[in-house]
Amino acid sequence: MQIECLDYVEGARAARGVAVIIDVFRAFSVACYAFAGGVARIRPMADADEALRLRREQPGWLAIGERFGRPLPGFDCGNSPTELQALDLRGRTLVHTTHAGTQGLTAAGAADQVLTGALVNAAALCRYLERLDPPHVSLVRMGVAAHDRSAADDLCAELLSARLRRLPSPTIAEIRARLARSAEARKFFDPEATWAPETDFELCTELDRFDFVLALDRPHGFLQRLAVPA
Repeated sequence: MQIECLDYVEGARAARGVAVIIDVFRAFSVACYAFAGGVARIRPMADADEALRLRREQPGWLAIGERFGRPLPGFDCGNSPTELQALDLRGRTLVHTTHAGTQGLTAAGAADQVLTGALVNAAALCRYLERLDPPHVSLVRMGVAAHDRSAADDLCAELLSARLRRLPSPTIAEIRARLARSAEARKFFDPEATWAPETDFELCTELDRFDFVLALDRPHGFLQRLAVPA
């Protein structure tokens, strides 16, 4: 298995084989928590106006998302796993648009398969890839707003690569210690940043919490949950 690390939307476009589009803070952590909360499916979208239009056309659907981390006007929820817990998600369809993660999902058209990447389901991702054993894996770090380096996405790619190569990888305590000092995590500890509660930091760094992967069903454009038991 050849493992390649790429960055941002350009990296997603260049991804080959199985593409793992990584967005730890917070898009693909949010997506995992949404499925764990009972969501039936998620439609990732790049364009916020199109996402809101689709929600209006589909009674019962919910729209969640952000730009520059902030919730979008007219949407049901921001890009926050904490805020998501206040919604009744059971059986619902979500439309999800973010500044980084969903941009990468929609751009990875040349890959054979597209998965989301986060710390919360890292072990399941590794089990899935080991069982699939593809010749090529593209780890795409979406970064901050899809144009600046993200310590969280870099660390997630580092962890996935190490585990797939059977090398030592950081523990949850080491991950939280490293990321708490990062520039992108400051908002979670800023009382004035109400759109990024401190509990989001804890939830997004809950290593290996979920035993499933999220794969993009490209004919229909929805994320689907695939169980990966230990």
